This record gives sequence, structure tokens and C-alpha cells, in this order.
Amino acid sequence: MDKMLAAMFYAPLDVRLEELPIPQPGPGEVLIKVEAAATCGTDVKTYRRGHPLLFRQTPAGFGHEVAGVVAATGPGVTQCRAGDAVVAANSAPCLDCYYCRRERYSLCENLLFLNGAFAEYLLVPERIVRLNLHRIHAGTSFVAAALTEPLACAIHGIDACHLTSEDTAAIVGCGPLGLLLAATAKLRGARVIATGRGAERLALASHFGADVVIDASDMPAEEQCDAVRAQTGGQRGADVVIEAVGTPETWEMAARMARPGGLVTVFGGCAAGTHVTLETYPLHYGELTIKGVFHHTPAYFAQALELIASHAIDVEALITARLPLTAILEAFNLLLRKQGIKYALIPPGVSNLH
Repeated sequence: MDKMLAAMFYAPLDVRLEELPIPQPGPGEVLIKVEAAATCGTDVKTYRRGHPLLFRQTPAGFGHEVAGVVAATGPGVTQCRAGDAVVAANSAPCLDCYYCRRERYSLCENLLFLNGAFAEYLLVPERIVRLNLHRIHAGTSFVAAALTEPLACAIHGIDACHLTSEDTAAIVGCGPLGLLLAATAKLRGARVIATGRGAERLALASHFGADVVIDASDMPAEEQCDAVRAQTGGQRGADVVIEAVGTPETWEMAARMARPGGLVTVFGGCAAGTHVTLETYPLHYGELTIKGVFHHTPAYFAQALELIASHAIDVEALITARLPLTAILEAFNLLLRKQGIKYALIPPGVSNLH
């Protein structure tokens, strides 16, 4: 067989399943037979409106949370061999630019991205093989391993907050990343307040360790702020607020939930060209800190895989259902209607889904 089924992104709301030639690995490259690929909030945004970084040229492969079995290796590959169960990250830094030399790898000026997980096979470039491809521990499912990338992003987000066991952290949004942020914050010993919408997501917030879960359905922004502040000492606000929705409105709301001297981490990415308006008084007189966090690094990816292998975080609880790859459009239309959290897409012929 020299053809594979692959989902190709042409334009917003235009993803097509096509038969394409199976790529062959060159020097340093690895060809993975995909066993599981997971949908992601970024994928949903991309499906709806495109993405300025991921798809500069179309058509392009789609999907980036993936695990599978090495089908073939190119010359020079020594860290894995055919038959190994592996997980590949969706990026790797160059290690040579201005930011890499300062160990700010998520800001790499030449960050190499990998898409194409929603397919039967995925060709992993040499740089990602070298820096960000790992063998999967025995006892770790392919579906769980495919969730290494979002957990790596969550670890990066929580690391940037410098949380301690004395802190109360408010997580705005109970989507997949909001839930992973809550779980990771709980591992650091923080008291976690989660706000969000939807019965399924709110129930999972408790499962992922949130101490307080606030149903923000039909709740105006100021009411949400009051509800969070009411759960903090002296109603002064959270020590750390992490925004995990990605709209200007929720960025602004998050800034109003933090106590004086607190930290607001804007984790959710807003649409390009949007702006926020922040009140100057609490920023200056309240000595508020606002910082952005983007993506992950090779070190965070390795940490995430270790947490998954040790079952410290039940990442598979995020998976609403396992669907065949041929149902990819159904999965994304469900997510656009806010039905489900994440879906695992399983290529044809894969029998071991666990």
C-alpha cells in the first residue's frame, strides 16, 4: 500500500479527506503510523477562522496531537526504530536564534511546526525527531500519549505563575486547557477556583482538582468577578488568575479578578488584530502583573509525558469519544456546537484503542 488517508486544511470550514502518497523518511526523519490523534482548541479555532502561524500555505496537513508506532526511519536516526511506540511534539526550536540563546524556546524566531496528525501516517522532521520525539512508556495508551502536547502547554503556563501552596489560583475557562491548567495548579499545591460553562466541563473541573467550581452560564462579567472574589480571603481577589478562553472580554475580566499585587496570566490566544482595554488604576496602584504564555518547550514536553506515564493527571478523562478518522468533520462540527471536550480520531485499521 502506497497511499494513505489524510485530512487537508484548505480554508476555514474547508477540511477534506484525501488519498495521498505515504511519505518516505529522509535523513534524520521518522515516519509514524498514527494510532491516535486528538482534537484541540487551537484546531477548532483554526477550523473556524484559519491560523496565521500554522497555515501560511494551503492545502496543508491538519492536526498536531499525535502518538503512534514508528513505521520507518531515515538514515542517521538512532533514538528509535521501526515498531517503537512514540509520541512527537508539534514543534521544535532552532536552538540558535536570539531567544533560543536566552533559553526562551517558545519564542524561537525559527520555531518549526508540525501538522498532519489527522492521517494514517505522519512524517516527523529531523529537528523534531532530535529534540521532541519520545518513546512511550509501557502501560501508557496511545490516546493518553497524544495528549502530551496540551499538557506541556499547561505546565508552561503554571510554571510561569510561580504558584505555591499558599496561593489561590482562579482559572477562567473549563475547556481542555483550562482543565489541564487546573490539574497542574493542583499538583503544585494551590487552591484552585475554576469558572466555566457547560455541565460536562464543570463536572470535569472537579475531577481535575478544582476546589471551587463556578458555573458562569448567563453570568455577566462583573458577576463572575464578584463570584471569584467571594471565594478569596477578604474578597480581595485571587493571587493568580489564568485566562484560558482567548477572547478580549475574558482577558479584561481576568484582570479584574486578581488581588492587588497579584498575577494575571493570559494563556488563551485571541484572534489576530483584537485589542483589550484595561483600567489603569489597579495596574498602577494595585501593582498588578500581567504576562502572556505561549506554547511549550522540549523540557515541558518531556515533563508532560512523565506525568502522563505516572498517571499523575488523568488526561484521558478529557476524551469525550473515540471516533474513526473518517468522522473528522463530525467531530469538529460537534466541537463548534460546544458538544464534547476532545475527540480522539483513530485511523482505519487501528484495533487497539486503549
